[in-house]
Amino acid sequence: MSSRLRVLGGGAGQPLLLLLHGLGATAHVWEGWRPLLDERWPGRWVAADLPGHGGSAPLPRYSFGSLAAAVAELAVPGDRTVVVGHSLGGVVGLVLGSGWFGVPVHAVVGLGIKVTWTADELERARALAERPVQEFVSRPDAAARYLRVSGLTGLVDPDSAGVDVGLQEHAGRWRLALDPRAFGVGAPDMVGLLAACRARVILARGETDPMVSADEVAALQPGAATLPGLGHNAHVEDPAAVLRLVEPLGR
Repeated sequence: MSSRLRVLGGGAGQPLLLLLHGLGATAHVWEGWRPLLDERWPGRWVAADLPGHGGSAPLPRYSFGSLAAAVAELAVPGDRTVVVGHSLGGVVGLVLGSGWFGVPVHAVVGLGIKVTWTADELERARALAERPVQEFVSRPDAAARYLRVSGLTGLVDPDSAGVDVGLQEHAGRWRLALDPRAFGVGAPDMVGLLAACRARVILARGETDPMVSADEVAALQPGAATLPGLGHNAHVEDPAAVLRLVEPLGR
């Protein structure tokens, strides 16, 4: 489907469900959705490795707009599109919902978006973006680092094929497939993005998500969904619980 993006997908017809992962992860975080979507989503679905992640090519510069422009090519002009984005992917979904990139987005579900950033947090992110690529002498060491960076420790088997996609091996040494410059994407202007978004928006968070509080998300969208007992990666922890938010948007 794309010369620069690695994608997973299934189904046929409309509406298109576009699944976008968070910073450091890959499209494999949606693998647990596959059997549910086969039964409960009426159209086609696509999950992409964001640029600079997994098997997708890097970008010269990372911004929410450049990421949105890259994934916009996965949509078919005229097809109704629903975007489900986790964390960074949720911000990219809101940018797509603005219509600036020609995608006819019907609705955006933004899950676990970190909406408040301190100066120290932004400085740490900039430092990570400028850090040289770290190499590891063994796959287990690289896998452990990948799971920490993506927030998937304890949720994904370190020996799984999904972790393999997040790693690269060369000359007997291992590194993350993630382009570290992606950490420099910055903080989203959530108020501005929500104002510009032409699509219906549902904001949601896991009840125990340390990245975004109930008060923070409610200030942006009163009545935003909280998923009981789930954390930052709610879409991995309990795919069915998140899909229940999404299903009505496909009708």
